[in-house]
Amino acid sequence: MIQAAMWRPIRRVLVTVPVIWLVVTVVFLLIHVVPGDPIAQMLGEGATASDVSALRHAYGFDLPLGVQYWHYLRGVLHGDLGQSLRLHDSVLHLILQRYPYTLALTVAALVLGVLAALPSGVWSALYRSKWQDRTLGVASLAGLSFPNFALGPILILLFSIRLGWLPVSGAGSGKAGDFLLHLVLPAVTLALGLAAILTRMVRTAMLEELGQDYIRTARAKGLSERTVVYRHALRNALIPVLTVLGLQFGSLLAGAIVTETIFSWPGIGRLTLSAISNRDYALVQGCILAVGLTYVAVNLLTDVAYTVANPRMR
Repeated sequence: MIQAAMWRPIRRVLVTVPVIWLVVTVVFLLIHVVPGDPIAQMLGEGATASDVSALRHAYGFDLPLGVQYWHYLRGVLHGDLGQSLRLHDSVLHLILQRYPYTLALTVAALVLGVLAALPSGVWSALYRSKWQDRTLGVASLAGLSFPNFALGPILILLFSIRLGWLPVSGAGSGKAGDFLLHLVLPAVTLALGLAAILTRMVRTAMLEELGQDYIRTARAKGLSERTVVYRHALRNALIPVLTVLGLQFGSLLAGAIVTETIFSWPGIGRLTLSAISNRDYALVQGCILAVGLTYVAVNLLTDVAYTVANPRMR
């Protein structure tokens, strides 16, 4: 039994390895089917054919696709993602500069979404079909229907320009307090849609758990309603919520591209858009790879979180 319990996390890690290889391969192939010549665009229209050929040889773009893939795969294994064609810097260094900002934004949105969704979903389930439930249902629908590119400018107009409470854009001067002030609006913009999805999930899961026999037994034993709801029902209801939460983390990373552009947040999203517009193959590959590997890691952590939230999963 102990050996089986020890084998499960190892098996999850082993299953993740081919997924990571697939992510690396898909990222490499997708970038090479995008139309456009990065070398010609970088040198400009006045470049001679010999200059284009020399620079293409310097970056290895004249090699067969299979050889380029082998060099790229070997570089990834050694932590070398190549050089940016435009910024003339290591792709890994550029990503490490921007990644903490995107991660901070995503985690902040995740925390805000969970803090809003858990009590709202539980409250909606406890007051099923009453005005509280209907009000939260309308609010959830509004949150699902409002896209980030529309909500962000509205929040800027209201809280930054009209009220002057929060800064408009950027990440601040680097001080903790200033950074948190700049983080509020983009984090709230990302968190609204997540909170709406999780609220409906928590409500559905709680309604299912509250109708189980063990809940009636717990109430018959004289346990307080707070203990029954939060210690028993909510803990078991977290399993499907954790599944959605792990999947939504990837959606937050994708949504961060739009949000970072709106608020001029110096994260991977803005870096990716800049790299795409400049046909900077190596930088685009590095940014997409960083997001993809983060998504794989979060799914792995979600599997582990199952056993923490519910001992029966062990």
